[in-house]
Amino acid sequence: MLKLADRMGRAKPSAIMVVADKAKKLKAEGRDIISFSIGVPNFLPGDHVYQAASAALAKDSGSYGSNRGPDALLDAFIKHLDEGGLTGYTRANIATGIGAKQVLFNVMYALLEEGDEILIPTPYWTSYVDIADILGAKSELIYCSPEQDYKLTPAQLRVAIKPTTKAILFNNPSNPTGMVYDEAEIKALADVLVEHQIWIISDDIYNRMIFDDMGYAHLLKARPELRDRLILIDSLSKTYGMPGWRLGFVAGPEALAQAIVTLNSNHITNVAEVVNAAGTAALSGPQDLPAAKCKEFQHKRDEVMKTMNSIVGLKCPLPRGAFYVFPDVSVAFGKSHRDTKISNDVDLCSALLDSKGVAVVPGSAFGEPRAIRISYSCKPAELSEGLRRFAEFFAELS
Repeated sequence: MLKLADRMGRAKPSAIMVVADKAKKLKAEGRDIISFSIGVPNFLPGDHVYQAASAALAKDSGSYGSNRGPDALLDAFIKHLDEGGLTGYTRANIATGIGAKQVLFNVMYALLEEGDEILIPTPYWTSYVDIADILGAKSELIYCSPEQDYKLTPAQLRVAIKPTTKAILFNNPSNPTGMVYDEAEIKALADVLVEHQIWIISDDIYNRMIFDDMGYAHLLKARPELRDRLILIDSLSKTYGMPGWRLGFVAGPEALAQAIVTLNSNHITNVAEVVNAAGTAALSGPQDLPAAKCKEFQHKRDEVMKTMNSIVGLKCPLPRGAFYVFPDVSVAFGKSHRDTKISNDVDLCSALLDSKGVAVVPGSAFGEPRAIRISYSCKPAELSEGLRRFAEFFAELS
């Protein structure tokens, strides 16, 4: 029998989507399910975005678009970077793709040979390791415990970088933890990175979802000399409520951006022009909705943390961005819920979904089996009810 390429043996379905799909199936069967599983911001973009999309459809030529992206979209994204203090980029430094995930795949494909080593602070977003595995690269995980707020330290980074290290993948604010590095922490990490000639992939897609007036620190602002080897990834999904539109960006050295353009020319060709028009409108139009939603997520964070802090033995560092909490739930291991023994994070998630109809993602999917990820991007009433059920579940452990 003919077989698939060997690399497909290394490919795994997204653990997040597995949980989300199970929750959808149970809901379709009539179960009362509240999903804290998937990172969908649960709001829609402003009317001006739909108006721009409609106008683009009305004048559609049916022709191919640019492999890089249209000039208006590139210019709008460059302005977006400028407003965040990341200045000096030109169109030649930018490329687009079908969402940040596809852009990230292209970036890693362009940078990593089979067997190359990439550093990944852990907990990590699931696709980081999955993509590296597909490409045959070697993920070197740097474990960042809840006791250190899941954050990478300069000492850890210095020890982890070896002559064989090709790249590091850095995510701030973090999915799955919601942790945000402050200016001093970023400066200390940047000072280490300046000493080593490795690629830096900076996943910044939650950069406008930061709470408590903390401000956004970036490796490139701390040490501008990193520009020739720092690759920034962004998207519209979280900030503008547009995950289904699938529009991602990369900013970096011209050679890297051109590599992404070349890869685009060989598979996606271009992002759909209606999506480009909507993206241009989102980036260049009113920014009141993203600002308001950030405040709303901060209030939700506070509600979630009130519940987390009320559960005896559960440890949850305070997230300062995105819309996730990542509690250490190991206090439940070895206990039982009704007749179900809880031995690990997967057992806990299964029991919580079966008994309470609350879907969360096991922390082992993110490299931390003591934890679970809760996405609190759902509607307020669902959040409150889901948290009530979550607390009830822990109260019933014996």
